[in-house]
Amino acid sequence: MAKFTDEDDALLEELGVEAETKREGSRTPREERIIAGFEEVQRFYEKHGRVPQHGEGRDIFERLYAVRLDRLREQQDCRDLLTPLDHQGLLSGVGAQSSPPASEELDDDALLAELGVEGDGSSEISELRHVRSATERREAEEIANREKCPDFDQFKPLFKKMQEELSAGIRQTRPFELKAEIRPGSWFILGGQKAYVVEVGEIFTTPQGRTDARLRVVFDNGTQSGMLMRSLQRALNGDKTSRRITDPSAGPLFSGQQEEDDQASGTIYVLRSKSDHPLVAANRDLVHKIGVTNLSVEQRIAGARLQPTFLMADVEVVATYKLFNVNRTKLETVLHRVFGAAQLKIEIKDRFGRPVVPQEWFMVPRFIIDEAVEKIKEGTIIDYVYDPKSVALALATRKM
Repeated sequence: MAKFTDEDDALLEELGVEAETKREGSRTPREERIIAGFEEVQRFYEKHGRVPQHGEGRDIFERLYAVRLDRLREQQDCRDLLTPLDHQGLLSGVGAQSSPPASEELDDDALLAELGVEGDGSSEISELRHVRSATERREAEEIANREKCPDFDQFKPLFKKMQEELSAGIRQTRPFELKAEIRPGSWFILGGQKAYVVEVGEIFTTPQGRTDARLRVVFDNGTQSGMLMRSLQRALNGDKTSRRITDPSAGPLFSGQQEEDDQASGTIYVLRSKSDHPLVAANRDLVHKIGVTNLSVEQRIAGARLQPTFLMADVEVVATYKLFNVNRTKLETVLHRVFGAAQLKIEIKDRFGRPVVPQEWFMVPRFIIDEAVEKIKEGTIIDYVYDPKSVALALATRKM
């Protein structure tokens, strides 16, 4: 629009014409903000060729623009202000989609809060300091929302013993590393509090194809939480001071006089496969190889990806237990008998395409393997077998 000078105004006045010119700076701060916000939506449309969409999986800025456009379409004063600028037809519903109900008029700060965005109140939208997804917010709430543990009295002695074992060096603290470390009976330090995983519920698969399970976690302040395993995993990873508390040091499993067929030393090893076989991938935290070797474990697993006994894939060492003066072959036979009911039924092709059925892989939780090692130390392992239905070691039925 052409600008009129003072002389032009005087001439028009002489001619009896009233000129209604909207001078620069006549808009209110609110109108300027509305226009600036709409221009950001327009730039998004020009860049992507579509209106911004809703949805947790989308970029936070796109989600903000989508909510903003909904608000602008709903408010008549905004439509009146912006229609002359709307050369793309955004206000009239170009690419309109169904959106979440928006009954309240919110400014951008309120929208940011609604979307889980933390800003400093003065930064531009492109300078957000932290953006949390809805999943992260739910997980944070799970960690924060604890309730009083109704049977904490039965856990008090466990926490006391735990502290005594830490003080005596029987247990150590280590950085948390793997989700597989979260199992029944495992201990952690989270937010300065000791946390004891009492129960792990049934494992399920999330919509994203990841495994998860509901836990019961008791804390040393007398509270408990029913958080998800992945929620605890994220909390431990996000807390720089978090720690995993190790199991008691087992030390030598056997000692005494070496018999004729005994090995001077050996090692029980527990491995996890990195195979992409569907059965293994779907149960990676449960599938373990349990074996005994008189070599170093590093030597035993060298070239794993070329050996069908290792499922033709690399492996991860989960645990090792040193042996002294034990018949390695007999012990390995006993272990495989104990876990026989949970043997993994899988066929692998070797390098030459020939089918091979590995014998040392079992679908058994890590904590059960630890219990079996304790039975070995006590000398009672021959009396037990693993029961997959109850997920526990049970007394074996002896034949008469």
